[in-house]
Amino acid sequence: MPAIDFTRYYRPHEVEAALKAWAEEYPHLCSLRSIGTSYEGRSIWLLTLTNQATGADDEKPAFWLDANIHATEVTGCMGALHVIQTVLTGYGHDPNLTALLDERALYIVPCLNPDGMEQALTSPVYVRSGTRRYPFTDDRDGLYPADIDGDGLILQMRVVDPDGGWKVSERDPRLMRRRAPDERGGTYYRVYTEGLIRNFDGYEVKIAPPAQGLDFNRNFPYIWAPEGVQRGAGPYPTSEPEIRAAVEFLTSHLNVSGAISYHTYSGAILRPYSDKPDDQMPIDDLWTYKELGNRGQEITGYKHVSVYHGFRYHPREVMRGAFDDWAYEQLGIFAFTVELWDMIGEAGIKDRDFIEWFRDHPEEDDLKLLRWNDEQLGGAGFVNWRPFNHPQLGPVEIGGWIERRTFGNPPEQFLLRTLEPNTRFVLAFAQTGPRLELRHVQAEALGGDLYRLQAVVVNSGYLPTYGSRKALEVKAVQPIEVEVLLPEGGEIVSGERRQEIGQLEGRANKRALWGGSFPTDHLRRLTWTVRAPAGSSVSVVARSQRAGTARATVQLDG
Repeated sequence: MPAIDFTRYYRPHEVEAALKAWAEEYPHLCSLRSIGTSYEGRSIWLLTLTNQATGADDEKPAFWLDANIHATEVTGCMGALHVIQTVLTGYGHDPNLTALLDERALYIVPCLNPDGMEQALTSPVYVRSGTRRYPFTDDRDGLYPADIDGDGLILQMRVVDPDGGWKVSERDPRLMRRRAPDERGGTYYRVYTEGLIRNFDGYEVKIAPPAQGLDFNRNFPYIWAPEGVQRGAGPYPTSEPEIRAAVEFLTSHLNVSGAISYHTYSGAILRPYSDKPDDQMPIDDLWTYKELGNRGQEITGYKHVSVYHGFRYHPREVMRGAFDDWAYEQLGIFAFTVELWDMIGEAGIKDRDFIEWFRDHPEEDDLKLLRWNDEQLGGAGFVNWRPFNHPQLGPVEIGGWIERRTFGNPPEQFLLRTLEPNTRFVLAFAQTGPRLELRHVQAEALGGDLYRLQAVVVNSGYLPTYGSRKALEVKAVQPIEVEVLLPEGGEIVSGERRQEIGQLEGRANKRALWGGSFPTDHLRRLTWTVRAPAGSSVSVVARSQRAGTARATVQLDG
């Protein structure tokens, strides 16, 4: 198939066509399945990447990547496609990518929310997630977004109002500045989203609730709360088919130990928790999260922070029902949310609080953003204010940032360079999961038809075979099981034919203090005495839900 065009954004049907073409061209490396159906009836496609000749995906350690859970955040979908293309074209040429698919599996859902993505790419009306009407099925009174001047955009309206809280900047007439608390005597404005007012009485401007008010990243079953506590959460956890599809897949694929959910924007690598401080996380997991997140920071340049400590929308409120919290707390998966693209940082505004900046920042920051728009985009990201006769409000001016093409997603010429370092982080993270191996499998003849069988079960991965301390705490994974398979007429003389050996550690949290050392707790040596005919063979199978399955066979010499 032709290479993906990373100078534009793909619609859901184009994504589907690309996935099907990959599955047809690389049948030995990828397979495509639908894990569910969206509200409007679109398939939610999942592509599995692994070398099928080296084993089934569910017998290998695995990694999860999803994107576009939020409708307008279309960069994430292109990022997932970039990961897929990089892996498939690199297999057989790049030794790391080849080993990745030989030894592991990747589960990738480029568009978890195809309905919202389609609307975001074909309509100027903003939708947070799904297209289902929620929490109201009727149209409520007040200002609702609409393209009233017919330019294909929904921008902002500024209306002269002596009681307004905004004024035009003296340094750039495109820029609106807050009116000082004690300021009087100037021309002041009220600023609204471009739109119309349903049942306007000529005086009061109410703001209508969004017609499509669902937020899928509040619908996961972790400290879920209803609409009065958490807006957009849906009527109950996993009420939305898109989220239910993801939850059902992950709870039935316990080989996943790491995950990333692609969002936009801010240029940030976010980790749990959303609702509590770091000191309430198992300390081993916190150290591992920091090491993984800091590795991502090295690769991408994005700042790594916990949501609670560095990405809260309100200092006295917490986010509920988010994917990464749920995946970590209930399945013990090390899950991150990666906020792709940072126009604010591109404009040179680096040292800032991600959320607080939007509430208050210096005028100089806005001037930097406008200069960046003028120099890098030729002014195309901002529509200069222009007069318009509003049918209800009278004379207004319409203009402002084209948010979806600037703050929300990189302009097309910035797309590929945004995706490339993030793909490198995904692939690096995907290689950190546990991986079970069998080494030094041998049989020593003891005389007659007796043999001493030996096998060393090894975890060669960075993470332990249980994944995380949280996974142990919630009993998300079972102990490693080792089984001996004998030929016909064979028997175990000593040892257990099938036994549980607990878990094996990895390299995580093995950063020694000065002069420190650690035991070889990543391996376990097992022995058996078996009776079997000379010339036959004995096999050993080691199974771990999270670290995969390893098999080895030894010939019994006479």
